[in-house]
Amino acid sequence: MSKFKIGAGAPPAWNTADIPDQTGRTAVITGANTGIGFETAAALAANGADVVLAVRNLAKGRNAADRITAVAPGAGVSVQQLDLSSLESVRDAADELKSRYATIDLLINNAGVMYTDKGTTKDGFETQFGTNHLGHFAFTGLLLDRLLAAPGSRVVTVSSQGHRMRAAIHFDDLQLDHNYDRVAAYGQSKLANLMFTYELQRRLRGSHTIAVAAHPGGSNTELARNTPPVQRAVMAALAPLTQSAAMGALPSLRAATDPGVLGGQYFGPQGILEQRGCPKVVTSSEQSYDISTQQRLWTVSEELTKVVFPIG
Repeated sequence: MSKFKIGAGAPPAWNTADIPDQTGRTAVITGANTGIGFETAAALAANGADVVLAVRNLAKGRNAADRITAVAPGAGVSVQQLDLSSLESVRDAADELKSRYATIDLLINNAGVMYTDKGTTKDGFETQFGTNHLGHFAFTGLLLDRLLAAPGSRVVTVSSQGHRMRAAIHFDDLQLDHNYDRVAAYGQSKLANLMFTYELQRRLRGSHTIAVAAHPGGSNTELARNTPPVQRAVMAALAPLTQSAAMGALPSLRAATDPGVLGGQYFGPQGILEQRGCPKVVTSSEQSYDISTQQRLWTVSEELTKVVFPIG
């Protein structure tokens, strides 16, 4: 029974003080050298987790690790090279992590690119879909046996309010070779993140692992660094209205650590339009819950990545 009595008001807002002790747990976080990923890693390390910063740039990753241990002496922090735009790199990183860890308690799929020019990954996928969705899909599938071996493990995938903006899964042109639009491409990738989470949770039923999603709201990070100059100027002007990366990390942290979290939940800021504030359970767009589309996306993703998950 809740300790909050009727008439006593709402429970206090969830924050880093609510993170349970993470001692003995291993957390792998993609894109953890900056922004929300860094803040997520720092908070988990400060609470005892053995944290792996899975990053593309090793030098930046090592710098981030040093920054974390400077404020949390004795924290277990290591760096793993991972380029989500290369399936070869994804496989190499997964192999290295599996050689080091018999179990993994938390996989936080945080890294991402936003509003990039038309381009392709090393495997020929549209950059945003290939990096944000397919790279994480493959990475999760390759590490899933280590997660299944850890009681109470979780896969947390970071989506965005962008999943509502001109978003659809374009099965007839997944790589957006025709009429490329950077906003639609980002929306497709973030919608895919949610559909992946919901379908993964369905397939995980009966196991001790759950899949959860989160979004950071309007957070001041480096994610917009690939946008055109005009858009960057607009975003810079709106920066005072955004929240810090530390606040933006709270939905991911709650999804990863709150004992009351249920598989398939989605966390975001509690403020107006889910742009700011402490995390709560939120809902995603109506189309994100379409089971037939989720299952079709899963099948296509396995075909494109050649990664088959060890679950039903």
